[in-house]
Amino acid sequence: MNERYIKLWTPYLSREFEMLAFGDGGGLPLILFPTSFGSYYQNKDFGLVGSVASYIDAGRVTVYCPDAIDLESFYNKSIHPSDRMRTHNAYENVIVRDVFDLARRECSSPRVAVCGASLGAYHAANIAFRHPDFVSHLISLSGSFDISSFFDGYHDDNIYFNSPCEYLPNTTDPWGIIIGTGEWDNTRHESLRLSEVLNSKGIRHFLDDRKWCGHEWSYWREMLPYYLSLM
Repeated sequence: MNERYIKLWTPYLSREFEMLAFGDGGGLPLILFPTSFGSYYQNKDFGLVGSVASYIDAGRVTVYCPDAIDLESFYNKSIHPSDRMRTHNAYENVIVRDVFDLARRECSSPRVAVCGASLGAYHAANIAFRHPDFVSHLISLSGSFDISSFFDGYHDDNIYFNSPCEYLPNTTDPWGIIIGTGEWDNTRHESLRLSEVLNSKGIRHFLDDRKWCGHEWSYWREMLPYYLSLM
């Protein structure tokens, strides 16, 4: 695979932002978010990028692995919950305005696909649901979508509009959605809940509830290439 290190300055965080890209800028641009506490190189180090190397080498997909700032937002208990959400929203702007623009420009694509595992699946899903004009496909691997535990009982409109299971009942935007989970997945209930919400809105999606599958990289490495084959 052709691997590229990218560092760009972003006004939304007023600093440089790091990411890795795999491929030559052809095919479908796939934004792949890290899990909790992960950095831009996590999906490479744990083999998730390697699991789709054949798609990358064939020019069918270019994978972009952005950094995450969850330690500064959701996990930052030293600041008020409203400030945590403002930090999170700044991160969303980096992804949508900087990362998406770069990926769409390199791949000559009007929209991107998004994917992640665990909390990375939350980022992928939330951004997809909030920005359907920019996203063509969503792949969730053992997604965790309830962010209420990060805010110590505090709730405001900003949290509401970043909690998919809260705001989705009031939206109708459909696109390609794949939700992957399994019987040993400790966030299985959140994937099933998201599927129920989508069903209630008549939003088509594929729920892949696997046997003998849990919340772990080895399962995600099997799931992602299969889901790409469906796309």
